[in-house]
Amino acid sequence: MSSPASIHRKPHWYRSVPFNSLVIGLVGFCAPGLWNAMSSLGAGGQQSPFLVNAASSLVFALMGIFCVFGSVVASKIGYTATLALGTVGFPVYSAGLYLNNRYGVEWLVLFGAATCGISAGLFWSIEGAIALGYSRPEKRGKYLNVWLIFRTLGPLVGGAIVLALNSSDSQKASGKIGYQTYLIFVALQCLGTPLALFLTPPAKVERADGSRVKVLAPGTFWEEIKGVFRVSARRHILLLLPLFWSAYFNQYSGNFQVYYFGVRARALMGFVGNFSNIAASTAMSLLLDWNRFTVKTRLKIGFYVCVVLHVIGWVYGWVIQEKYTANPPMLDWESEGFVEGFFVILLWNISFQALANWMYYLVSTMSDNITDINRLTGILRGQESLAQAVSFGLNTREWYGGRVPLAVNTILLGLAVIPTWIVVHEHEPVTETPQEEEEIGQDEPTSSAATVALPEEEKSVEKIA
Repeated sequence: MSSPASIHRKPHWYRSVPFNSLVIGLVGFCAPGLWNAMSSLGAGGQQSPFLVNAASSLVFALMGIFCVFGSVVASKIGYTATLALGTVGFPVYSAGLYLNNRYGVEWLVLFGAATCGISAGLFWSIEGAIALGYSRPEKRGKYLNVWLIFRTLGPLVGGAIVLALNSSDSQKASGKIGYQTYLIFVALQCLGTPLALFLTPPAKVERADGSRVKVLAPGTFWEEIKGVFRVSARRHILLLLPLFWSAYFNQYSGNFQVYYFGVRARALMGFVGNFSNIAASTAMSLLLDWNRFTVKTRLKIGFYVCVVLHVIGWVYGWVIQEKYTANPPMLDWESEGFVEGFFVILLWNISFQALANWMYYLVSTMSDNITDINRLTGILRGQESLAQAVSFGLNTREWYGGRVPLAVNTILLGLAVIPTWIVVHEHEPVTETPQEEEEIGQDEPTSSAATVALPEEEKSVEKIA
């Protein structure tokens, strides 16, 4: 039994949970955050959405594969190396957009999309596990929000850069952003790799209360593969697949901006829209950490909040889209109808971000060890990525009034409600691995070092309250 002194010893700052949250936040800012900044412009800031949508479809198809099996890679080379590898493809893709914007070169856009898809798959699979698994269960909402806010700062800062470089009167009309924008993005994204090397491996993380991150010892390659499939086959995960698909399926928002808004209007929307993401993320995270209710109750409340937000956002979006289909506008921020159209993007952002926080929190309550949390978040991100690949592919052509992509997304959201409701009402959040999960030795090495030992005080079984 560990002594009280060892349990409550002040953590080394570079191994603490806040420091590692800062690392994953800064890396998220540099890599996917700035990538999202370009996406928030609509079609990566290009004049036509179709090449970029095809490239994005390739990105997310590869991400879908590498997200699911990212936990296998992490078990072999470690979390720090996996996170670093997960950053290398982003600046290559941005460089491709730069060459295409300035010189019309297309091959590097597609090559960059392939490299970005592979590395981003590793990144997405592991960043959620770090954000959720390094902290104590009762603080997961807080650190989830810190992670997502940092990732939103990428689009926020990127949006400010884009707005500053693309705000002249000559950019009121439809078109593409200036090529100088991409050079700044490439430079900032290159910082992600060295920053990732500061991450502490999970077994060495020191929490404030003296407890340690529980890590299952790595098995052979095939044992890790079987571990992924075992987690994937859980009944609740299968029931959540429609939700994982529908949550990120709305990539028509980029086409919507290109079709109906000028360059500087899109730049302003890309900048201001991030504040709605931060507000939604913070509000949902506060709800999920609200100790007045049990975790199960918080999950139920969060579920109903997400349903209401999506109903509001999608009903309003359909109404405005039908209006624009009848009389297509080209709006600048000085145009009379700008705010009306901008609210479509704001409501979609709010509903999406609230649901993203809620989903990550839900899967984090399905295990108490970071190994399975890594598998769970990898599956979540993998399915989301495959859905986005299909969605971007769907948006490589111009559908009349956007009705096909909007209809597909609306149907997917509707189909996800009942299976998700079943999971929410059946699921019992845990802080300690249930007995059946301790049998992971069937698929993992059976040595006594199968897990990082926790202090005796941490071994009591309890529901999160």
